[in-house]
Amino acid sequence: MSGNVRSAKHEMDMCNGPILRKMLVFALPLMLSSILQLLFNAADVIVVGRFAGDNSLAAVGSTGTLVTMLTNLFVGLSIGGNVLASRFFGAKQEKDLRETVHTAVALSLISGVLLTIVGQFVARPALEWLKTPEEVIDLAELYLRIYFIGMTAMMLYNFGAAILRAVGDTKRPMYYLALSGVINVVLNLFFVIVLRMDVAGVATATVISQCVSAFLVLRCLLKGEGAMKLELKELRVDPVKFRMILQIGIPASMQSSMFSISNLLIQSSLNSFGAIAVAGNSVAASVEGFIYVSMNAFYQATISFTGQNMGAGRYDRINRIMYTALGCSIGVSVLMGNMMLLFGEELLGLYTTSAEVVEAGMNRCRVMMTTYFLGGMQEVVVGSLRGMGYSIMPMIVSAVGGCGLRVVYLLTLFQWEPLHNLTSLYLTYPISWGIIFVAQVCCFVHVRRKMNEKLRLRSV
Repeated sequence: MSGNVRSAKHEMDMCNGPILRKMLVFALPLMLSSILQLLFNAADVIVVGRFAGDNSLAAVGSTGTLVTMLTNLFVGLSIGGNVLASRFFGAKQEKDLRETVHTAVALSLISGVLLTIVGQFVARPALEWLKTPEEVIDLAELYLRIYFIGMTAMMLYNFGAAILRAVGDTKRPMYYLALSGVINVVLNLFFVIVLRMDVAGVATATVISQCVSAFLVLRCLLKGEGAMKLELKELRVDPVKFRMILQIGIPASMQSSMFSISNLLIQSSLNSFGAIAVAGNSVAASVEGFIYVSMNAFYQATISFTGQNMGAGRYDRINRIMYTALGCSIGVSVLMGNMMLLFGEELLGLYTTSAEVVEAGMNRCRVMMTTYFLGGMQEVVVGSLRGMGYSIMPMIVSAVGGCGLRVVYLLTLFQWEPLHNLTSLYLTYPISWGIIFVAQVCCFVHVRRKMNEKLRLRSV
């Protein structure tokens, strides 16, 4: 039984049968796990906002974009591991799948250590470059330095969860996140309210909870079956698999990082409006994140489904996978966006008792909640391209459409007084998403035509 790639009960055959039902079975646990993670992260912000004050709230919020940029440099590599593992799983190539698992885990450990070191050196300079308000910069630096200590655990969980997703297992990562999240909330309350550790308590609780989730994923892989079983003595970076992971993962990392760079410029522009605006943006972004992760579940589903079908040679299912994911992503984002906009003030009021911060947050919600579906649409198309093995093309499109256009706007039109306001700043997101979606669809059509032409020539 251990020699059979499909032996484990947690694995899913994505190459046969109805797509919608299996995609929902795959995506819903992933969606719930991401929502749980956000709820636990929101607990960080809520505890700080209610028991430590607005400056502490702004300090934690002002670090989000920087943390995302640095972690995305390496988390993107986990996408390469996911695509590779799903393809080998679909093709039933056990040796290649085993080498991919061990290479991905080794990479997670290496990248985690590097992030911890880099984080300690760049924390203060990066916050200064972002024009973080003087009243919060010391607290933000302390939060960052502690947070980056947990990077190895974070990377291990992300890479391990990506491997599990490749074979259809999204339930166990959800259970692990739920447990670690409960621990995070309990420790938050204890460290901040009882020990009065302020932002240091929130960061410490996060690090401990990340270690718990990483341990559980590692334990899952060590107890795995067949090609999915992790053997510590075989833990190494296979040169061939490493190169294949990099071919997909580096463009994904660069794309995420370039978006993060443009977001850093947006954050820097936002910081110039003061601590209230920063705090309002932070709580609104936290609420808005629930829509993003729900849509992102279908992006990740698209990668795994497309990868398995590519490995199995089921090219006839590629288009249907993307259409199904697009429909699901749009439906979820429109429903959640309108619900959150309707109850926006009540939701933001959970984070802070400041009416000014709530109103500042609603300024962002009014723009973002109604347009977030555009971001989900472009991500699904990118997921389909990556699942087919094309990672550089969507990276270039996203770099030009997302990072390039945003930067040009911020440096030119945004400096014009009539447009120098928070509403026009937030509008840079949906406008760039729409442009990127159209361009990515053109790329998808081009790739499918090339694929069909190759198949036609083979059959001649």
